[in-house]
Amino acid sequence: MRPLRRGIIVSTLSFLFFFALFFYLTEPTPAQRRRQHRLRPIDKILHPGWFKPRFKWKNVQQLHPVETFTNLPTGDHVTIPRIQHDFFPESANRARERERRLRAIEEAFEHSWNGYKENAWLHDEVNPLTGQSKNPFGGWGATLVDSLDTLWIMGKKKEFANAVSSLKKIDFTRTRLTEVNVFETTIRYLGGLLSAYDVSGHQYPILLAKAIDLGEMLYLAFDTPNRMPVTRWKWQNTVLGHSQEAKPSSLLAEVGSLTLEFTRLSQLTGNPKWYDAIARVTDLLEASQNHTKLPGLWPTMINTYTGDFTRDTSFTLGGMADSMYEYLPKQHLLLGGQTSQYQRMFTSALQTAREHVLFRPLAPDETQRILLPGTVRHSAHKNTLHPEAEHLACFAGGMVALAAQIFHTPSNLDLARELVDGCLWAYDSMPTGIMPELFTALPCSEVPTTTKNGKPMQNCTWSTEAWHEGILSRAHPNPVAAPTAAVIPVTQNHTLRAEHLISQNALPPGFTSIRDSRYILRPEAIESVFVLYRITGDEGLREKAWEIGRRWC
Repeated sequence: MRPLRRGIIVSTLSFLFFFALFFYLTEPTPAQRRRQHRLRPIDKILHPGWFKPRFKWKNVQQLHPVETFTNLPTGDHVTIPRIQHDFFPESANRARERERRLRAIEEAFEHSWNGYKENAWLHDEVNPLTGQSKNPFGGWGATLVDSLDTLWIMGKKKEFANAVSSLKKIDFTRTRLTEVNVFETTIRYLGGLLSAYDVSGHQYPILLAKAIDLGEMLYLAFDTPNRMPVTRWKWQNTVLGHSQEAKPSSLLAEVGSLTLEFTRLSQLTGNPKWYDAIARVTDLLEASQNHTKLPGLWPTMINTYTGDFTRDTSFTLGGMADSMYEYLPKQHLLLGGQTSQYQRMFTSALQTAREHVLFRPLAPDETQRILLPGTVRHSAHKNTLHPEAEHLACFAGGMVALAAQIFHTPSNLDLARELVDGCLWAYDSMPTGIMPELFTALPCSEVPTTTKNGKPMQNCTWSTEAWHEGILSRAHPNPVAAPTAAVIPVTQNHTLRAEHLISQNALPPGFTSIRDSRYILRPEAIESVFVLYRITGDEGLREKAWEIGRRWC
C-alpha cells in the first residue's frame, strides 16, 4: 500500500475514533438527562448548546412587526445659536485654583471608582459600608458602563480601555431579573455605551456592538399591537413567543424618556427602526398634550394601552415625569433642529408649568427671586397646587436655560436663574448645606395679598406668623398616620404649636414640612448650576457649585 494512501486511511480512522470518543464523553449521563428535562423552555432558547445557532435578540420573531418605518428627519438646515458663554482667558491665579479643585474632584472619583473595582467589578453597584455588591439593574455592570464617559473625560484612558475590554464578559441574555425596567436599562446601559462610543471618537467598536445588541433586546419591548412600549417588561415571555400589550398605567418618564438613546442608535447605525419606535411615542404624546386635565402638560400616569391620557389628575416636573420634559430640548439639539416637533411640545409645556406648577416660596430674604416646581392635582374641574419641592425637579433650571439658548428665548434665562436659585436656597437653608429629597414650602400666593394702586398683589414679605400658619396647615393631626409629627394639644396657641413642630422636625425658615430628609446622590441641582454657568459665565455659580461639592465630601 502506498504511503500516501496509508496516511489518508490512518487519518480518517483517527478522526472517527476521536469523534466517537468525543460523542461518548459528551453524551449526558442519566442524571444530566434528568436535569436537561427540567430545564426551563427559556433556557433551551437562550443557551441551545453545541452545534446549534447561538441565540441573538435580533432573531426573535415579532408578533406585530412594523411595515413602514419613520425615518430620521432630513429637513432644511437649521442654525442653532451658540450655547456656551464666550469666556475671557483666565488669570494665572485662577488657573492654579481651578487645577487644585480639579484634582480634588478627580481624587473623589478615584476613591469611588477604586472601591467599585475592588469590591463589585462587573456588578451593578457596591454598598459603600459593607463593600458587598448588588445587582438592581440586571447585573450587567451598571456602574462600569455608566462611568465610561466620565473616565474618558477625566483623561483616564488606561482605566477606560481596561473597562471597555471587560465589556466582552457582559451578556445581555443572562440576568436574574424576570422583569426588566426598559427606562432604567436604556438610560444607564444604552446611554452609557453610546456616550462612551461618541466621546472616545468611535475608537472602540465593541461599544457600538454592545449598544446594538442591547438595542435589539429593548426594541422587543415595543412589539405590541399599538407599538407602545411595555415599560416593565417580562422579557422571557416575549422570547417564548407570547403576546404582550402596553399597560393602562405607565409612568410618563418611563415612556417618554427613550428618545435620545434610540435616536442616537439609529443615527450611528443607519437603521431607522429605533427612531421609528420612539417617533410613534412622541406623536402620541404630542396629539394628547392639549387634551389632558391640565392642557400643555402630561399626567404622571398615562394609559399607553388606549392612548387616553385624560384620566390621571397629577401633574409635576418631579419624579416619574421629570426626564420626559428634560429630553425635549435635548432631542431638538440631537436632531439638529430639523423638526420643530420637540420645540412645539416644550414651549407649550413650559407655558403651562409657568402658570400652574412653578411657585415662589415665602423666604426670609425678600430680595431673592426664587422659584420651585410643585405638583398640581386636578379635582372637580379645579387645579390645586401642592407646594412640595423635590430634589429631582432641580433639573428644571438647566433645562430652561438650555432651551432659552437653542429656541431664541433669552428672556427665559431669568426664569432659569430663579429655578436654579430656588434649589440653591433649599441647599443653603439646611444645617448640612444639602437639600432634602422632599419638602414643602409656603407659596407666596397663599399669603394674604397686599394692594398697590388699588390692585391686589402677591405678597412675598417675610412673615413669621404666615410661616407658622403654613406649618400648622401642613401638620398631620393623626399621630398614627404621621408618627414623626408632634402631638400638640389644640388648646395651646398657634405660636407654641408651630414652634414645637419647627423644633421637632428641624424646619428651616420657609420650610413647612420635610417629608424625606435624605440625600441620595442626586446630581440635578449641581448639573443645573453647571449648565447655567456655562451659558452665562457667572463665576458666582462656579463658586456655589464648589461649595456644594465640598459639602458632599
